[in-house]
Amino acid sequence: VQLQASGGGLVQAGGSLRLSCAASGLTFSSYAVGWFRQVPGFEREFIARISRNGYPYYTDPVKDRFTISRDNTENTAYLQMNSLEPEDTAVYYCAAVYDYLGNYNLPNEYDYWGQGTQVTVSS
Repeated sequence: VQLQASGGGLVQAGGSLRLSCAASGLTFSSYAVGWFRQVPGFEREFIARISRNGYPYYTDPVKDRFTISRDNTENTAYLQMNSLEPEDTAVYYCAAVYDYLGNYNLPNEYDYWGQGTQVTVSS
């Protein structure tokens, strides 16, 4: 199983980025996908999740700015990030968990992880 996160980069405050999470080696349509982010010295923070049925969930810091989606035909999940703020600077990780239709908000609930992609937002 492999998850490949990509799409990070340097952007000015107010800008946008779209992260991708390409999965292989698993039945992607049976898995929920979560996005997390981590700043050095801090714990990994859960920010969004999409169920196998396409239902999204967002935490308050990103709600109304980020949109999670998935394309099961491409085995890929996406995180569209708009109105980026310097506080969004972090390494972003995608993760997958076999979806029994639960609420998967904790890192240790996820089975597989991508390698992370750096997002830097300048002020």
